[in-house]
Amino acid sequence: MTGAGRLQSVKRGVRKSGESARSAIGHIADRIIETAPRVPVRDLATLRRQFPGLGPEELADKLVAGASKGTATVGAGIGAAAMMPVPPAMLAELAAEITGVAAIEMKLVAELHEVYGQRPPGGLTQRSTAYLTSWTEERGIDARHPTTINAALGGQMKRELRQQIMKRMARDLPNLIPFMVGAAVGAMMNRRDTKKLAEKVRTDLRKGQVPWDRLPEQPPLERPRKLHKDLPKEIEG
Repeated sequence: MTGAGRLQSVKRGVRKSGESARSAIGHIADRIIETAPRVPVRDLATLRRQFPGLGPEELADKLVAGASKGTATVGAGIGAAAMMPVPPAMLAELAAEITGVAAIEMKLVAELHEVYGQRPPGGLTQRSTAYLTSWTEERGIDARHPTTINAALGGQMKRELRQQIMKRMARDLPNLIPFMVGAAVGAMMNRRDTKKLAEKVRTDLRKGQVPWDRLPEQPPLERPRKLHKDLPKEIEG
């Protein structure tokens, strides 16, 4: 089948799948919201033990490199999904890729806040909401001003999250044309986008950065008891 023919087949499959794009996006958004509190985050003390001798910028660089490698690995699978003969299976792969990438990037966002001395206040639920907000809005959370953190996953938060997912789907779907897509393309796109996200967040966090020797003593971060089923193995660290 030609590239154009396969694309038309995909479009027909999408129309016949029985699930509108809007409801599919809402489903993915709900999956991401559900997994957010289950994302394992290393606190600053753990990171400094794992990467001894590094300063904040060097440690942040390491985290970005690791996360970019992880999202690239997840993104490589979407190229294979484009060759699947059944469009619903392809869309399921796309949903898994978006959820997996979001989890890896939220872990990166959370650990960057640790590195720059900007841990959001509150317990696991409040911090997870802050990290989800940071990922959705592609910005750092200023821990000195808790009002910048949405108190709960309200309507505005969910709308912004859906917009973020829609941007990713709009970016990914046109590239599912077989002659354009492949593992290397999916990997490259995710690696690039993760690095762009990290730079935006780091730029914000540097503005309120607290040097490590001036940080008050902080308790260890709570760790989820087990990984959520939707989290990719690349998120472990």
